[in-house]
Amino acid sequence: MESMTEQEHLQAAELTDEAVDAASGPDAAQLEQLQQERDQLLDRLARLQAEFDNARKRQEREKAEFRDYATGMVVEQFLPVLDNFSLALSANASAEQMRTGVELIVKQMDEVLRNLQVQAIPAVGEVFDPRLHEALGSVERLDMPDQTVAEEIRRGYRIRERLLRPALVRVVSNPAQNEA
Repeated sequence: MESMTEQEHLQAAELTDEAVDAASGPDAAQLEQLQQERDQLLDRLARLQAEFDNARKRQEREKAEFRDYATGMVVEQFLPVLDNFSLALSANASAEQMRTGVELIVKQMDEVLRNLQVQAIPAVGEVFDPRLHEALGSVERLDMPDQTVAEEIRRGYRIRERLLRPALVRVVSNPAQNEA
């Protein structure tokens, strides 16, 4: 027998290692099955990601459609008020008639807000509440208790329990109560 060259010896060792790996590792059928399972899982993952993206886009579109629908419902209720303001501006009426017309429009506007469950925040005579009132200043008065709202400058509103805007008020500073 002739002796093997070093290169032949290395090739034989590699072949032996491959034979050992093949004998101890998964056979070709198992390897093929694992690759198919991996490919199926990757395909399923890609499909789930696409479904998720489509669901997110659909949800955003439905939210925008609902917001537009709700806005339309609110605007529709204010259109008669706007019509009445336009009529009042085009009328040739006395100052007293204009005042009466504007008062009716304000009542109509209050009714629309009430239908939308928007409520005015009580202010004058109430105890100052920084969650509902924004103090614009103070007024010295002896006839009202300290820290009571004396004057409402701009009405505040809330819808159910959510504050839309605070009432702008002037708060009583009663020197007689402050000294005690």
